[in-house]
Amino acid sequence: MPTTSKPEWPAAFDPAAAARLLERFTALGRTEARLAARPEVAAMLRCLGGNSPFLSDLALREAGALARFLAEGPDATVAAAMTVLGQMKPGERRDRVAAALRLAKRQVALVCALADIGGQWGLEQVTGALSALAEATLGLAVAHLLRTAHDVGELALPDPDNPAAGGGFTVLGMGKLGARELNYSSDIDLVLMFDPAAPIYTERTADHAMVGFAARTARGLVGLMETRDADGYVFRTDLRLRPDPAATPPAVAITSAITYYESMGQNWERAAMIKARPVAGDLALGFGFLEAIRPFIWRRGLDFAAVADIQAMKRRIDEHKGGALSGDADPVTRIAGHNVKLGEGGIREIEFLVQTLQLVWGGRDPGLRDRTTLGALRLLTRAGHVPRSAARELAEAYRFLRRVEHRLQMVNDRQTHSLPEKPEDLARIAVFLGFPDTAAFALTLTHQLTRVRVHYAAVFEVLPSPLYETSPDASLDFRGDDPSPPDTIAALKAMGFATPERIVARVRAWVTGHVRALRSERARTLMDQMLPTMLARIGAQPHPDDTFTRFDRFLIAQPAGVQLLSLFQRNPSLLDRIAALLGASPRLADHLAANASALEGLLSPDEEDAPSALRRRLRDARGLEEAIELTSRAVREEDFSISVATMEGRLDVDEAGIQRTRMADAALRALLPPVQADFAGRFGRVRGGAMAVVALGKAGGREMLAGSDLDLMLIYDHPPDVTASHGARSMPVSQWFVRLAHAYVAALTAPGVEGRLYDVDMRLRPSGNKGPVAVSLDGFRRYHAHDAWTWERMALTRARVIAGPAACAPRWKQAIATAIAGDASTVRADATSMRVRMLRELPPDGPWDVKPRPGGQIEVEFIAQVLQLLHAETHPEVLSQTTREALRGLATAGVLPAPDAALLIGADHAWRTVQGMLRITVGRDAGEVLPDASARPLLRAMGAADLAGLRAELDALAADVRAAFVRYVGDVGR
Repeated sequence: MPTTSKPEWPAAFDPAAAARLLERFTALGRTEARLAARPEVAAMLRCLGGNSPFLSDLALREAGALARFLAEGPDATVAAAMTVLGQMKPGERRDRVAAALRLAKRQVALVCALADIGGQWGLEQVTGALSALAEATLGLAVAHLLRTAHDVGELALPDPDNPAAGGGFTVLGMGKLGARELNYSSDIDLVLMFDPAAPIYTERTADHAMVGFAARTARGLVGLMETRDADGYVFRTDLRLRPDPAATPPAVAITSAITYYESMGQNWERAAMIKARPVAGDLALGFGFLEAIRPFIWRRGLDFAAVADIQAMKRRIDEHKGGALSGDADPVTRIAGHNVKLGEGGIREIEFLVQTLQLVWGGRDPGLRDRTTLGALRLLTRAGHVPRSAARELAEAYRFLRRVEHRLQMVNDRQTHSLPEKPEDLARIAVFLGFPDTAAFALTLTHQLTRVRVHYAAVFEVLPSPLYETSPDASLDFRGDDPSPPDTIAALKAMGFATPERIVARVRAWVTGHVRALRSERARTLMDQMLPTMLARIGAQPHPDDTFTRFDRFLIAQPAGVQLLSLFQRNPSLLDRIAALLGASPRLADHLAANASALEGLLSPDEEDAPSALRRRLRDARGLEEAIELTSRAVREEDFSISVATMEGRLDVDEAGIQRTRMADAALRALLPPVQADFAGRFGRVRGGAMAVVALGKAGGREMLAGSDLDLMLIYDHPPDVTASHGARSMPVSQWFVRLAHAYVAALTAPGVEGRLYDVDMRLRPSGNKGPVAVSLDGFRRYHAHDAWTWERMALTRARVIAGPAACAPRWKQAIATAIAGDASTVRADATSMRVRMLRELPPDGPWDVKPRPGGQIEVEFIAQVLQLLHAETHPEVLSQTTREALRGLATAGVLPAPDAALLIGADHAWRTVQGMLRITVGRDAGEVLPDASARPLLRAMGAADLAGLRAELDALAADVRAAFVRYVGDVGR
């Protein structure tokens, strides 16, 4: 619809040229003459003619589009041009496609200029329309090239009428195109990629010929877009943002691109990829690529290595472009020749500011991942990373500078960002922008440039200071070959190291580049600067030499050092945490050395919870082996995260148990379908058959500790009339399910780099180790009705159905409940007898083995389980797989007095806290004396001052639990 506001058209800088355009437009025909006679149209034509030779020619050539703009407004006119372009078929002749592309460009360029100059569109509408034009023209050009290749037998496309879908060729729009922020005469930065695995290549383009075909397609695209002919051109293209442009063809294999970014990508490329967006060709392929390199772009840690790189890039631009404003007192002279994009206070400083803060904070906060400059600035402000007043002024400056940039380019359709040097040419720009004179323009521009420069500097100043700025000791000198430099040895001894000569030898290996992570000059420079503080933090640990050895092993395992050292440099507390972790827990130290990505996980949790992330990763798993590998990696990562949070006091044992069990549940559920699919492919299927995974013990009770086994029971069911499997191979149903169970357990216990995914214990199944690995539902019912031992029924109080068809779950749960509610007449005697036997055959292994000790964890669990068996029939609400919840339920039902319930719940928490913390720090074999570094987190978790006091408290607690055991279960003697 036509605009309702009257545009304010700037005056004509060149009145003679303005008059010529008005005269020539009038001479085009009666319609044009009537339009030119209208005062508002005449003012528009004089503005175009008197300020822009390019727009003058465009108004004459596309008078129809101009007339439509006046009648219907810019939105409708651009929509009409895009509709015509969209009607062009990919299979048309190349000359017709080229002409259609150029017609759309001329019409949309004219309308965008008119809407911008006349104030009918804001910045986002102008740049959005230009970007949409670029996408549409690229889309048609790529579709045409792919369809042509199909027609001549170079490709076999799945849908020739829609060549882009499954076409194996994708175009990423970078920079301003990716962000939908194209300027008026913008180049378009593109990365062209092809999928070598796509099933579309023929004998003419397969194998080695594939790269040549992709390169020809790239050159064809560039030719269609930027070749100038009588109809003009579409867009100039720039392919230099692809991986290693000096050594790669114009279109790169997507697999090679992923490998490049994962192994060699630099911070400036990460900044570039923030704005990357698939714009043409196979869009799904492009989005898949961006998802694959997401960890490269968005690192979970606070990425301060990017700050120095982007600042260095800005300095190089300044040096190359001479970016500073002149020091002349006259404002007009100061701005003459200034580059409003790359110069001091220019557009690029705003973009760099925003992109740098996105790289630093966006890895841990996905809400900051906006491709647009102004959109990202708003999000950064909302998150508190940019002051609101600064953001407001930066946004205002950005809009003004983009407006100046557009006017500079509209004069002659040149990709320029520099103001003219000559006064008369500078005056033309001032008039075109609507200023009364050059001086007014110069003052406004200088004001905006100064604002940007001030805020740019301020933002970088508030980033955390580097660690080395406050390094405590300058006496450390590792140069030369003296194995015992006196000052250095003395300084290391003062820090607490007992073997300083060994420290000297290893640090020399670091600083001379004998460690892979420190082979680059920049990494060694960072290490030199940070070394005194780093050694001081390690020296502050209770056993500094052991901590140093683990840190050395950790450093040796790193693929690169700059990112790691930059994290330490900008996050001093992270180095303290790493030193404490390495000192306290060899187990976590080994994981950290084997998994470089675990370090960034210490700074911030991932944006999605671990079970959800596992489910998402497994959607693309190719086969069982990859599913096992992905599951194992996810379980290890989550276990490390939970263990660190527990050791640091951010999680207590209850919440840690819940989180660790949720991850185990997710792994058990995730692996069952691919195991079944793989097994069925070899041995067929059992019609209507299903298998349930039942967890018991700590997994059933949602109380898993670091390194907990999985106590599992596998129960299957099938229709009575089905006796054998059908498919690739037939076998009796019972044999089929037993073999399936073995395959499932093999997947859960598959060895990896860091050991098995889980240790699985199936001794709690009917008949224990003597029984089959999988038991039928009917067999389970019969066994528990006639043959089960009391201890097996006690174990079932913790049974929880984890995986299997949801429709079958009620049958399995009911069978378990029925088994629990059996004869209770001998429960106390049987439990007492079993406990006596355990004390005799499995005594505690030292004072910290709190599970089997008299009055320890086992006795708390026995009390809860015995009372549940005794009262489940009359009080079913007392049943809970989780010990503390069962004890609360028993108290609520009046079965267990409140003081005893409180005692036992507290003991349960204490025993699991001790056991869980020691599992994290020293493993399963805690000796008589705990290392100081491992004792620290335990004492903090237990609220104790020292180990002697803690042992006394635990002994008193055990005595109280033993007394309760005697009251509620039976007397087991001493």
